[in-house]
Amino acid sequence: MEKEKTNVDATAVPEPQTASRPATPLLDTIDSPADLRKLSLEQLPQVCAELRSFLINSLSSHPGHFASSMGSVELTVALHYVFNTPYDRIVWDVGHQAYGHKILTGRRDRFETNRTLGGLSGFPSPKESEYDTFTAGHASNSISAGLGMAVATALNTDQPPRNVVAVIGDASISGGLAFEGLNNAANSNSNLLIILNDNDMSIDRNVGSLNSYLAHINTSKGYNDLRYNVSGMLKKLNLITEQGKGRIMRFNNSLKSLLNQEQNIFEGLNIRYFGPFDGHDIATVVRVLNDIKDFSGPRILHLRTVKGKGFLPAEKDPATWHAPGIFNPATGERPKESPEKPPKYQDIFGKTLVEIADANPKVTGITAAMLSGTSVSMLQEKYPERTFDVGISEGHAVTFAGGLAKDGMRPFVAIYSSFLQRAYSHMIHDVAIEGLPVTFCIDRAGLVGEDGPTHHGVFDLAYLRSIPGMTVAAPRNGDELRRLMYTSLSLDGPMAIRYPRGRANAHPSDTRETVTIGTGERLKDGKDLAILTVGPVADDAMKAIERAERELGLDIALYDMRFIKPLDQAILTEVAAKGCPIITIEDGTVNGGMGSAVLEWLSENLAATGATAFPKVVRMGVPDRFIPQGTPDQLHRLCGFDVDGIYATIANIKSSLQ
Repeated sequence: MEKEKTNVDATAVPEPQTASRPATPLLDTIDSPADLRKLSLEQLPQVCAELRSFLINSLSSHPGHFASSMGSVELTVALHYVFNTPYDRIVWDVGHQAYGHKILTGRRDRFETNRTLGGLSGFPSPKESEYDTFTAGHASNSISAGLGMAVATALNTDQPPRNVVAVIGDASISGGLAFEGLNNAANSNSNLLIILNDNDMSIDRNVGSLNSYLAHINTSKGYNDLRYNVSGMLKKLNLITEQGKGRIMRFNNSLKSLLNQEQNIFEGLNIRYFGPFDGHDIATVVRVLNDIKDFSGPRILHLRTVKGKGFLPAEKDPATWHAPGIFNPATGERPKESPEKPPKYQDIFGKTLVEIADANPKVTGITAAMLSGTSVSMLQEKYPERTFDVGISEGHAVTFAGGLAKDGMRPFVAIYSSFLQRAYSHMIHDVAIEGLPVTFCIDRAGLVGEDGPTHHGVFDLAYLRSIPGMTVAAPRNGDELRRLMYTSLSLDGPMAIRYPRGRANAHPSDTRETVTIGTGERLKDGKDLAILTVGPVADDAMKAIERAERELGLDIALYDMRFIKPLDQAILTEVAAKGCPIITIEDGTVNGGMGSAVLEWLSENLAATGATAFPKVVRMGVPDRFIPQGTPDQLHRLCGFDVDGIYATIANIKSSLQ
């Protein structure tokens, strides 16, 4: 009866021995992959079961990316068992699936520090371990990076020859960069092995024709066995030469197409294809890897896996369990959110988008594999015909939106700030040059917290304000987000609205008011110091001002600039005329951001304001370095623009003027 009550797959995960830590006797002996390789093949299923048990126990109280790592356990164990890592290179794509890799490569005892300030990164990081061969966090780069490494090892004539393995998921392989890498790999003689970890999922369910193709692709096991044997025999007889290899491969591809009655897209590119195989059959995965690891030329191994494997709640709902937060490791129960808490910014966006679409049949919503993450899913529920999830293809999302706008539609494009970086050229070439009315709703702007430097959205203000014709704004609360979305409909050109991850500071009203483009708001007047903010950081600035006025006896003005481009010239004129010091605060890089824009404006317009001298300007925000993982509060403190940091800056300015 107990097994019927639990949601843990008892065949995949051993029963916990204690409430705090399950027994993992084999895993406890593995401090490096060299220790793993001392085990017998028959012991590997137990290693996999213990690794899953460890992940469930640890991630239930120290949250992270759960389902992807659970689904890649056998693949991870097999890779480190077969290949001589770290000499052989494993390049992980995105890195959501790499927790097992971290545990097997000497970081087991520190794994509970994962995604914390000063602890392990939530993604593979070469700065953290020699086993992490390349930076991961954004999708689709593993094939290109792995190909570069494979070519480098050939040029360096490394001995023994170094194996390079790129591990990519079925969602990531749909990205444009992955196809560019595949195309280049097909025309090189590099020893690159690509492993396609196919679990039929991104964060949300995969979309697109490539996903449908992968779901139906099939290769004869008999044919693969025959080819292994024939290939080995021809090699021993020295009958396979580099000159003849291309003709043999083309013959192989034709034969396979005839046997399977379908053309394989990968072998159509002259990349040898093996599979699909069951990615949870550890013995088969090890056998196949041993069979093909020394083959020359690019090849791809297709493994079918289950996201969340070994934990039934995650298997049933992999999207929710991508990063589920805290949960009960025995039942999978997750804490319920209090309805009294303010909504997340993404949900305010989603609700408002539906309202706008209700009133305007030309409104469409576009996202790139982030339906639930951006809450575009709310629009999909009501207007599926006007909702487009284009998969991991941010550049295409932007150009697609440009095409819609060109013929009269009003697209809202919702993409995370750090991922929108990949579409920068498209924003310029395919939207801004023609002045097309596309609204970019930029989620996860600023320091996002535990996902770290690959995900912090700190560069958008700087890279957007340089685009001619682009209107750039950031709301300080939920009401402002709603007003800016409605305001964007009045523009004949593009507008970008950036907002942070997490909850708004209060429940928004049902306002549908618009604002005048290029206007901010004076939140508090004062004569001794002027603070200019953009976005929700205005709340911390107000708290610091209240303390400074109480303890330092200053009279401080606070302005919410709201628009980075165009700037509110009336506010800047008013501030400059005061002749007092100015502090600018933004949750973004100080290089090229709002503070830089204010300095540029003052340098060009100061004389017209009536000011007698150039004011002292202190810019606060993200400094010129990559910021690690940690909670947003910790990172704001690290960068110096939390309440205490703002107060300290005010105090320093007062001291310097005395």
